[in-house]
Amino acid sequence: MKQHLLKEIEVGSKNAQLKKRIITHYIYNGGSTIPDLAKELDLSIPTVTKFINEMCEDGYINDYGKLETSGGRHPSLYGLNPNSGYFIGVDIKKFAVNIGLINFKGDMVELKMNIPFKSENTPEALDELCRLILQFIKKVEIEKDKILNININVSGRVNPESGHSFSQFNFEERPLAEILTSKLGYKTTIDNDTRAMTYGEYMKGCVDGEKDIIFVNVSWGLGIGIIIDGKVYTGKSGFSGEFGHTNVFDNEVLCHCGKKGCLETEASGSALHRTLIERIQKGESSILSNRIMSKERPLTLDEIIASVNKEDLLCIEIVEEIGQKLGKQIAGLINIFNPELVIIGGTLSLTGEYITQPIKTAIRKYSLNLVNKDSTVTTSKLKDKAGVIGACMLARSKMFEN
Repeated sequence: MKQHLLKEIEVGSKNAQLKKRIITHYIYNGGSTIPDLAKELDLSIPTVTKFINEMCEDGYINDYGKLETSGGRHPSLYGLNPNSGYFIGVDIKKFAVNIGLINFKGDMVELKMNIPFKSENTPEALDELCRLILQFIKKVEIEKDKILNININVSGRVNPESGHSFSQFNFEERPLAEILTSKLGYKTTIDNDTRAMTYGEYMKGCVDGEKDIIFVNVSWGLGIGIIIDGKVYTGKSGFSGEFGHTNVFDNEVLCHCGKKGCLETEASGSALHRTLIERIQKGESSILSNRIMSKERPLTLDEIIASVNKEDLLCIEIVEEIGQKLGKQIAGLINIFNPELVIIGGTLSLTGEYITQPIKTAIRKYSLNLVNKDSTVTTSKLKDKAGVIGACMLARSKMFEN
């Protein structure tokens, strides 16, 4: 495949900008005819025809044949060529990493979930992450020079524009994205993990035409992703969505951010983990009691979620308490943003109604009635795949969106 377009993008020519707009249109809308594309982009039909022909020659666009119409000439349907390039998404979890590969059209080609990986903020962990990504690339059966971008989800404060991570793997002044590009040998970008989950859900999950969305990621930590008028909102430096670090409680629990009283200290996976252990140590009973008291190995959040779904009363009670606290604060977000859709995602969303029902009850209690009537509350459709799918989709969109 010719790489004319990628060279144009690097130079930043006007033609490249128009071609990027065409690709972005196809990313979000699928195939379309030249007249429809010209109307959507407010360009002349001859101009669009010229660019489409060039992009067909370069291998980025395919002619998918004539459309059946009621009369007159049958226009051709054009769309992205799935084999013209590939994108890799990497989603880092606390004890594992998920890696996916999509083609140019956005179809998942290869997906590896729960590859063992201990997420630590050390140079050694970063090197191990790179080793796992390169191992994945080595095993996929595609032309390696067609991998156009890798996007890696990183928790905490991430500036996707500059490529800096300020919470994790922040070992030198160079941007983390630049370091990863050097280590991997492929163009690499980074973004916040919750924002990636939000984008994954928007592109491939439960979103059905909604343009104003809040995605609540209740995993080990707590964060939100925000979509306003169909665009992911990042804030000035990419730090939007730090919902978990809103000061809410008058407690003495130290948050990992270094402050006390954060929402995350009582409404997150880490809060569930800590509270369950504390209550069992004080004599309350759970099917995890023996497991916790034996201290053979660290208790995982997945084990607690499994116990909730096995109807363990103590685990359910703590999850419901978290749902009530979380719902009260989500009510405030609804009052501020007036979203069409609120998606509950992350590890704790796998408990289903046990967490969503108390959230919905608290929202009705604490938000303005007229405002909350506009907001549908649902759970993530992509579940534990939201992050890796979002990372793949971001790897592609970052190449072509302005």
